[in-house]
Amino acid sequence: MITVDQLTLEFDHRPAMSGEDFLVSPNNSEAVEWIDKWPDWSFVGICLFGPPGCGKTHLAEVFRAKSNAEIISFDRLLEVYQPPAGRAVIIEDVDQNLRSEHEEGLFHLYNGLKDQGGNLLITALVPPSRWEIELADLRSRLNTAAAVEIGPPDDGLIAAVLVKLFQDHQIQVSSEVIKYAVSRMERSFAAARALVNASDKLALSEKKRITVPLIKRVLKIFEQEGET
Repeated sequence: MITVDQLTLEFDHRPAMSGEDFLVSPNNSEAVEWIDKWPDWSFVGICLFGPPGCGKTHLAEVFRAKSNAEIISFDRLLEVYQPPAGRAVIIEDVDQNLRSEHEEGLFHLYNGLKDQGGNLLITALVPPSRWEIELADLRSRLNTAAAVEIGPPDDGLIAAVLVKLFQDHQIQVSSEVIKYAVSRMERSFAAARALVNASDKLALSEKKRITVPLIKRVLKIFEQEGET
């Protein structure tokens, strides 16, 4: 039988700029392989896409730690930005924020990275082939990027993430607590982080251990807050 302490040992780790580890599992292994290959990419750009909470931002942080990449805001796309030679660039949530006024700037950025031997990592909910892009040249460029899907985390990964987050807080919890939480919480890394933080805060305020009843109360609070 796998114990709580063994859960995080089953997953490979990648350090991120934030100091947190990224757990590698079947849902994200292809994306991690691409990060590990950098700078030996056969593409100028790579798009990591998947549902909210699947770990795109966290993996982008892993890439940032590895490549010293620059994170570009959409405001920067309103100007002609030429990245330094060999520079890696990250743009997040592109399909949710890209507007027609950004398209020319992104097109020039992509060309500049190609000419200067740089790379572009972008994150999105869906692959570029499904984006509504008016500028034909930009659409053509983005369709040459590698589109790598990250699936939602499964129960095993969420359990391992919970264990690791509790350990980061110097908290040991039972396997019953982890099992209960996984069976009832939202399947996302953000939800796992929120649950651990709220549970730790409540336990400290009441000077109690983190048990199944306490987790149940936290989840009830989350449910009530979601209804308001």
